[in-house]
Amino acid sequence: MLIAHYAAGFISKRVDSQPSLGVYLAAAQFLDLLWPFLLFAGIEHARVDPGNTRMTPLDFYDYPFSHGLLAVLGWSVLIALLGYWRYRRQRTAVVLGLTVLSHWILDLIAHRPDLPLLGSEGTRVGLSLWNWPLGAVSLELALFLSGIWLYFRGTRARDKIGKWGGIALITLLSLVWLGSLRGTAPPSIEAVAVAGLLQWLFVALGGWVDRHREAVTRTQ
Repeated sequence: MLIAHYAAGFISKRVDSQPSLGVYLAAAQFLDLLWPFLLFAGIEHARVDPGNTRMTPLDFYDYPFSHGLLAVLGWSVLIALLGYWRYRRQRTAVVLGLTVLSHWILDLIAHRPDLPLLGSEGTRVGLSLWNWPLGAVSLELALFLSGIWLYFRGTRARDKIGKWGGIALITLLSLVWLGSLRGTAPPSIEAVAVAGLLQWLFVALGGWVDRHREAVTRTQ
């Protein structure tokens, strides 16, 4: 659900325009931005497992702190509180918290039952859409197109960076997503984690582009 998570960031920016697009993209991908650090620290674990699902050759068998529901609720509240502290606006805090939570909800739809509700042990959930590639691709593409349509319809470029930077952001996200659909097993789980850290570049690019765009005021 790579670009579907970013779609949540674009949609949230349209719902509440005060924080930068970069902030909302970071909130939408917060769980996956956190996960590599926990993996490298040996706190969470995963392995390359071709055939784990029809779309993803990875086995996320131990990630309760980044993707367990109880932990995610905690992260959502924390981000909401930080948002309120930074922006002093209840609406912004709520939207930021829900944006973080949206990541788990989308993962619930896509993942096999590997998402823990509490800790490493106990009930795990997942609706396994990744085992139905056509449905997974269709849903993700629909969400992504909806997100970028809402964002770009609600803003306009103030200069060439706002225009071409936005095109570059969408193009790069699309290319990375298309590459991920090949289903080729990565050389190691560490390589997956490094790729996850590179997603900070999309956050930075989104923030940079957003500084060169402005909200469109529409009259009836």
